[in-house]
Amino acid sequence: MTSTPVKAKQAQDFVPIKEVRDGIVILKDGSLRALLMVSSINLALKSQEEQEAVIGQFQNFLNSLEFTVQFFVESRQLDIRPYIAILEERYAAELDDLMKIQIREYITFIKDFTQRSNIMSKNFFVVVPYDPALIARSGGLSGALSTLIPNKEMTTGGVVSDTQFEQYRSQLEERISVVEQGLVRTGVRTATLGTEEVIELFYKLFNPGELEKPLQLTRMAQ
Repeated sequence: MTSTPVKAKQAQDFVPIKEVRDGIVILKDGSLRALLMVSSINLALKSQEEQEAVIGQFQNFLNSLEFTVQFFVESRQLDIRPYIAILEERYAAELDDLMKIQIREYITFIKDFTQRSNIMSKNFFVVVPYDPALIARSGGLSGALSTLIPNKEMTTGGVVSDTQFEQYRSQLEERISVVEQGLVRTGVRTATLGTEEVIELFYKLFNPGELEKPLQLTRMAQ
């Protein structure tokens, strides 16, 4: 009796992402995702009135949403290697012997402190979805939304045409605007990730053992 060999799946088969286009994640089912990096608020440093105001605004924001969003926190061990490299360069360029000793002692202190304290860095994200197939399955569609009903030109196997992508992106950007405006009212700053930043984020998620330069809020609105 012979058995049929089981075909091993590649690692890509377990990743639901089809491609990243213009900073937007296209999943294999044809749905879209946008990722917003957001700042944090330390409520403990605010007065009780300020805390209640922030919580109230956030509650209003959640109640105003007509679609789901996902809040995601990336927590990683702080990588101090770039900072240590800068200090090593300063040490090599320093001519004063006393200053060289102080820099070397400081480098030793930083290394020892971070190893004992296990300092973590955190990044906060909001995932904004747009699922044309899900919207098409909901009832009562008419007018402009009727163009989202599946037809012979709809996606096949997650493939999204340029025309479809522009239509879907327009709808997704409206949702992004709603999320950004709601979060700004709570005092949180936001920045939509671009293609390279999205790829970097997912690379870190799927390769947690590798330490890379952390994402920076360089484009976050002031």
